[in-house]
Amino acid sequence: MTKIAIIGGGITGVTTAYALAKRGFSVTLFERHRYAAMETSFANGGQLSASNAEVWNYSGTILKGLKWMLKSDAPLLVNPKPSWHKLSWFAEFIAAIPQYERNTVQTARMAVAARAHLFEWAQEEGIDFDLKKEGILHIYRDKQGFEHAGEVSKLLAQGGLPRHAVTPQEMKAIEPTLAGNYYGGYFTQSDSTGDIHKFTQGLAQAAQRLGVRILYGQDVTALSSNGTQAVVKVAQLDGQPSVHTFDSLVICAGTASREFAAQLGDRVNVYPVKGYSITVNLNDAASQAGAPVVSLLDDETKLVTSRLGVDRFRVAGTAEFNGFNRDIRADRIRPLVAWVEQCFPKIDTRSVVPWAGLRPMMPNMMPRVGRGQAANVFYNTGHGHLGWTLSAATADMVGEVVADAMHAQAPVQMAASAVQTAAV
Repeated sequence: MTKIAIIGGGITGVTTAYALAKRGFSVTLFERHRYAAMETSFANGGQLSASNAEVWNYSGTILKGLKWMLKSDAPLLVNPKPSWHKLSWFAEFIAAIPQYERNTVQTARMAVAARAHLFEWAQEEGIDFDLKKEGILHIYRDKQGFEHAGEVSKLLAQGGLPRHAVTPQEMKAIEPTLAGNYYGGYFTQSDSTGDIHKFTQGLAQAAQRLGVRILYGQDVTALSSNGTQAVVKVAQLDGQPSVHTFDSLVICAGTASREFAAQLGDRVNVYPVKGYSITVNLNDAASQAGAPVVSLLDDETKLVTSRLGVDRFRVAGTAEFNGFNRDIRADRIRPLVAWVEQCFPKIDTRSVVPWAGLRPMMPNMMPRVGRGQAANVFYNTGHGHLGWTLSAATADMVGEVVADAMHAQAPVQMAASAVQTAAV
């Protein structure tokens, strides 16, 4: 049986392990934390949002970024300190602007396909992850944002996702708890929300039932491949690494993917884009009644929401380009709390849990899914802000690529074995 190593136990690593195990491979997953989904897959916005498939490679994004650069509470914040990684990333980001429409359509198509896989897996494995199929409402405070959303909707429709415009009155009917004045909105009834951490934990257990070996607390320090054998080195307390060999290797390591790819002779220009979230504990009946059930995306503030069960309300967003800095900054959390108090004044915000995670983002906003230079090296990484939304689709995609590659190699290996036997 073909032995495959997966590096990374977040949503992409676990879904990949599950998809490969379902295809009959012997899978070992390495995760440096004690549990699955402890970094970027821990407390994101919760949206399974095909309607958020628009890539950021748009001229308007550049203009807004320049306007926001000196505001500490802006949705997009860039540390002006230069680095080669940051400069190369932004150069490639700008170069990808001509592919804006194509990539948006393709992302929407992947997001729609991902739903079917994710819901099927959750039902088959009995995973409870606070799923709510109540749709996602995009809200707009001005005419310009609303009209741009109309153009985006045309691209989403090409990708197989219908959504429709709604008036302020219809917005109030869709989500009665929403306060404030708005120009209009767009509602995607087929979108949903859920707890990414609970889902990933549940799917990891399901993968183990299928025979996946998950090794937690494993700090992978080096990877190598000669095309037919892959080597994984893991740090040990005595200073001597433990060495594991496999037939194939899949990199699902989030923001660490760039460094691992370089060891394997590949260039995967992932940048760690920090996002923040708050989880508001709805500890009283008034807060529970005053919190929305329908998921929201506020275009002006770039914030998203999800209702996780009865007593939790998640608000997430912002993008901070500041390297591998994981600090939870009070000046970045404060606007999220203020937004809740403005839009949902009946929610008590005395119990708020802040969080920050580093999204692994490619310059063209498209995940890197497929083969590396070595014949037995593969990637499923760089999903940016849509890791939760796209994970089930890209796991299935890389599963097919690995299966095709391994089946193609099998006759060659058998032939080599036959030659060796004849020589003996």
